[in-house]
Amino acid sequence: MIQRRDLRGHKPNPTELLGLVPRPTIDVSVASAAAATLIDEVRSRGADALLEQAERFDGVRPRDIRVPSSQIAAAVIALETPVREALEEAIDRVRRATAAQVPPEIVTSIGPGAQIVQRWQPVARAGLYVPGGKAVYPSSVVMNVVPAQVAGVASIAIASPPQREFDGRVHPVILGAAGLLGIDEVYTMGGAGAIGALAWGVPSLGLTPVQVITGPGNIYVAAAKRLVTGQVGIDAEAGTTEILVIADSAADARLVAADLVSQAEHDEAAAALLVTDSLELAERVEAQLELLAASTTHSARVRAALSGPQSAIVLVDDLKTAVAFSNAYGPEHLELQTSDPEETLRGIENAGAIFLGAHSPVSLGDYLAGSNHVLPTGGQARFSSGLGAYSFLRPQQLVRYSREALGEVAEKIVALSHAEQLPAHGDAVTARFDHSSASEPEDRL
Repeated sequence: MIQRRDLRGHKPNPTELLGLVPRPTIDVSVASAAAATLIDEVRSRGADALLEQAERFDGVRPRDIRVPSSQIAAAVIALETPVREALEEAIDRVRRATAAQVPPEIVTSIGPGAQIVQRWQPVARAGLYVPGGKAVYPSSVVMNVVPAQVAGVASIAIASPPQREFDGRVHPVILGAAGLLGIDEVYTMGGAGAIGALAWGVPSLGLTPVQVITGPGNIYVAAAKRLVTGQVGIDAEAGTTEILVIADSAADARLVAADLVSQAEHDEAAAALLVTDSLELAERVEAQLELLAASTTHSARVRAALSGPQSAIVLVDDLKTAVAFSNAYGPEHLELQTSDPEETLRGIENAGAIFLGAHSPVSLGDYLAGSNHVLPTGGQARFSSGLGAYSFLRPQQLVRYSREALGEVAEKIVALSHAEQLPAHGDAVTARFDHSSASEPEDRL
């Protein structure tokens, strides 16, 4: 069912490893043309285009694109007690962990009367995408909203696709999660069109443009986020889920297989990889995968994901090579199920989130670890990070100099301005000293 790649006896360099890691046969760029068309439709025709796209892709026409606040309030009341308690616990844990991501304001004194202040300013408005389709993700409401709130974002809009089984409404558990977090601006719209609507706004709906769009989605959502970058900021292209497990002979094959299946059930294009230096473990995991794939609820989906080109069991000579392979892959989720996970961690550079040991499965991070599950996919963990409060913050430097402090560096500014053939730069400094007066007010720091 799952392919096996045997790299034993080979010591590929980093460039060669990039060519060896398994990837889906379809990448985000393939969906760009279709996503661009959907975005253009929304920009030109607004709500009418969103309604037509819902009928075409979701099989239902929403009654209301802007969800009435009464529906959100009713959804909160309708939450089953175990689900509500789990959501409240997740909100608390993610909020506590995310608070560590907001840097304090730092003042650096360059000299007497010369200060640089580093502050982190939140965007005023954010758009958060919560996917629907093969599964329902109230946990993604938590993972998107809490970091924005912790960062201090004042205005938050959520977009989520209409559901046929709920008469074209947003899934009630998603609405309930939004209500628990105090969000009252929710739109029944999905896919690339929703991303375009958040980026440029839809006046007839009262939807004003946002500054940042975050959240996971399918390949068209990821393509749309790439296309609107520049009009808005994005977190990363969080697409179809990935798990990579580094394991040695000490690992429990049943647990490794269970974790691979847990992510494979998301989507037929989900990637599940085991990298190990133990042939015996690889064989035991293969056997466990057959058993679990046959018995799990979404059996067909899991089998398709595990048998796809994006999934594999990779055999290597040692854990050092396993770590190098993982760094080249840059997994969304990385599990270290080795005899000494902390030692294995020393070599890890690229991963969205890292789970250490047999009792830290990815499922924990999906819901209640306190970490965020909106993470970069497709190798983007090699250069970007998961969603956090910092996704909604912009570092700003405040420059505060007194007249005396400016005078200390005036000649050097003039020298550099002439060296760059931009003399007016220097003139702007010397002008402050040409007509000085004893009656000038003192600078206050």
